[in-house]
Order: sequence, then C-alpha cells, then structure tokens
Amino acid sequence: MPAMGIAALTTVVLAAAMLAGCTTSTAQQLRVQILAVLPHDTTMYTEGLEIHDGVLYESSGLSGQSRVRATALASIAMLREATLPAPLFGEGITVIGDRLWQLTWTSGMAIERDPATLAQRRRVTYPGQGWGLCNDGHRLVMSDGSDWLTFRDPVTFAPSGRLQVRLDGEPVRKLNELDCTDGSVIWANVFETDTIVRINPSTGAVTGVVDASGLLHTQPQSPGDVLNGIAAVPGTDEFLITGKHWPSLFQVRFVPSAPGG
Repeated sequence: MPAMGIAALTTVVLAAAMLAGCTTSTAQQLRVQILAVLPHDTTMYTEGLEIHDGVLYESSGLSGQSRVRATALASIAMLREATLPAPLFGEGITVIGDRLWQLTWTSGMAIERDPATLAQRRRVTYPGQGWGLCNDGHRLVMSDGSDWLTFRDPVTFAPSGRLQVRLDGEPVRKLNELDCTDGSVIWANVFETDTIVRINPSTGAVTGVVDASGLLHTQPQSPGDVLNGIAAVPGTDEFLITGKHWPSLFQVRFVPSAPGG
C-alpha cells in the first residue's frame, strides 16, 4: 500500500492512541500474552493468515512478489506455494469448505483456489479495494481499508450485506487483516498501528481493543513493515500473529490489561 501523507498519517496515529489508550471506552482493554515465538519467513509481506485443518495459510503482497503459501502448522514446514503474476497484489485469504478465496488489492479481483493444491479455479470481480478476508462458516467477511465490512456469499462471492465498525459511536477506519472466530467474533488489524480490535458481527460495535505493541526487539526492515496477520488456533483461546516482513510468528493469548495499564 502506498505511503501516507502527513495529514492522513496523523489521523491514523491519533486513532491508534485512542484505540490503545482510551480509559473511558466501553470496549475491553486487552494486551498480548506471548506463549511462544516461532520463525517467520521475512520475504513474506503478510496480508492474510489463517489456520484450517492443521495447515497455516498465508498470503503475501507486493506486485511481482505476491503469493499464497501453505505451511504445516506442527512443523512450520512449507507444503506448497502459488504465485500471482504482476501486477496483481495479493491480499487477504480465507478457507471455507473446499474453497480458498484470495483477494487482490486494487485489481478488483478475487481468486478461488483449491486449498489442497492452491491451484487457481476461477476469478471473480468486485468493486473497490480488497484488504482482509475471513469467514464465519456461512458467509465471507471482507474489509476494504475503510470502517465498513462487506458480507459475501462463499460460493458466488456476491455481496449480501454491509456492517459499519464503530468504537463508542466513532468509526474505526483502516480495517485490514481479519479473522473470524466461533462465528460470533471478528478480529481486525488496524492498518499502520499496533492495534487489533474485536468486533461484534451483529452490531459492528468494537467490544475489545488489543494493544499489540512491543513484540519486535529489532526495527522493521522499512516503515511499512507493520503488524498484520491474525489467525485463531482452532479449539483454543490462542492466536498466531505476525507482521509484514517480520522474522517471528507469535503464539499469543489476548488477556485483560492491568488496571491503569
């Protein structure tokens, strides 16, 4: 994604401060509890992360470098990979049934793949940008970088509804990578911040705000190498989170922040 102007960046920084540090918010304030630190390929410009049937699927962006990868969760060994031709810029992914859907950023195109082989089956089009993608078992949930989420049919990719995301009545913009858990919660990275929000998919209300700052002990390769990528570990209250070009994949829980913290 392109570099932001000073005014836009200021808006994001202020929004991040509000999300991470607002003590009057009705949303639960959470922090990251690190359980394990796993290796992560620094060539991956992470745009999507999801666990399905013991496989970690990851989508990597940038034109000419975009790809989707399947990794064995138990060993973190790569199983297979499929590349996207330029100028396609890979974005969010999700697996539902026998389909893997992969978004592209500004090409207005979603790619349906076989999750076992990653082979492309077909392409469908949509208006606007594609950022994050997850599913609640019945429908797809897609972000476009705004404060709105779009619900889509998992077979046709046709839109079936929209939801505005708000924190204490204020829109939460720059929603990026998504993860749906238990069909009742949507988690979203807020682009260019260290914040993850927990969203009620019925109302759009942010019910929890995760401060995920301080995970890396070294500086990112570039200013754009931000926190992005969240995947719930099935059957647990744990998640895998990472960032663009990050050297580590963090196995974590989201736990309540200390009072006043």
